[in-house]
Amino acid sequence: MKPAPRLLFSPEHDAFREQVRRFCEREIAPHHAAWEGAHGVPRAVWRQAGDNGLLCCWLPEHLGGPGADLLFDFIVAEELGRIGATGPGFALHSVIVAPYLVAHGTPALQQALLPAMVRGEKIAAIAMTEPGTGSDVAAIRTQARHDGDHYVLNGQKTFITNGHNADVVVVACKTEPDKGAHGVSLLVVEEGMPGFTRGRNLRKIGQHAQDTAELFFDNVRVPATHLLGSEGQGFKYLMQKLAQERLLVSVGCQARAEAALQWTVDYVQQRHAFRQRVADFQNTRFKLAALATDIAAGRAYCDQLIARHLVGELDAVGAAAGKLWHSELLGRVTDECLQLFGGYGYMAEYPIARAYTDARIERIYAGTSEIMKEIVARDLLDAPKS
Repeated sequence: MKPAPRLLFSPEHDAFREQVRRFCEREIAPHHAAWEGAHGVPRAVWRQAGDNGLLCCWLPEHLGGPGADLLFDFIVAEELGRIGATGPGFALHSVIVAPYLVAHGTPALQQALLPAMVRGEKIAAIAMTEPGTGSDVAAIRTQARHDGDHYVLNGQKTFITNGHNADVVVVACKTEPDKGAHGVSLLVVEEGMPGFTRGRNLRKIGQHAQDTAELFFDNVRVPATHLLGSEGQGFKYLMQKLAQERLLVSVGCQARAEAALQWTVDYVQQRHAFRQRVADFQNTRFKLAALATDIAAGRAYCDQLIARHLVGELDAVGAAAGKLWHSELLGRVTDECLQLFGGYGYMAEYPIARAYTDARIERIYAGTSEIMKEIVARDLLDAPKS
């Protein structure tokens, strides 16, 4: 099934994709299984990614970036998805964390952190989720109080992507605990600040190469200049960035679904059962035809979402609908494809097995499928009509 042309991308984008693809096949694909066993990606890989221009591509030159556009960062996410590499948290670093620093950091803080993030010398994470409160930012318990020209930060975070490697952590905390969501602020904590420690590297059912960690803050003195924007505006800032975060999930899930289908098409043409290729059974052919059609629709939808976002027209409802569709699509595709591998699909050395377990979290983080449905339903049913 010939893919439709992707009109979003220029020849410059296509040339960059080839560069990223070569990097992924040379520096990531051969080592990813070992990183899964080690439950983390070596820091050296981040520096290599920086040297090859794969990090924070959209950052302007005065902040240390190449001054490209967001499509370049999406290409990186797609090429990682194409090889099933869920360990390197490049996209979260570049597309989720860096925008907070650009939008709300002081010029001095930006210059201290962003160029090093572009080079891969500093790795970034964002810390919202807490034990007992999940992703309910308004209910977080981590608090920061003023003390002279510092904040004193106390609390705990969990399920933090890039958590063990992170040098720069954007922490959601309460600066005015009695104000609920209106008391949330964002502070930037750096590696080496006394009282900032990391707990265990969390063991998950999938995405084993991703260093997902617990973080602890015990009277961490954070300079007041590390406050992003204004006090009490953190919840608003987080909501402003959610559409881009959820779009990133759509981009990654679509690319990984395409990869899973291709692996399966290749496998069923080589594997034999009952003296014929698995590809020759009508069930196989019908299953793959249906998946290919769903994936083609997903690609058109994903590119439409990207195009809307690039011109500032992707709202929270559109991003939620996209995140719902693409995360559920990836779950269906990896499940059906694993079945066509038979018993070998259950073996961890096969990429389809890892893709199956890696896919499960996509329907949970960045907002569960149930929350995405609620956002869409609220717009359909509860929004005031003009």
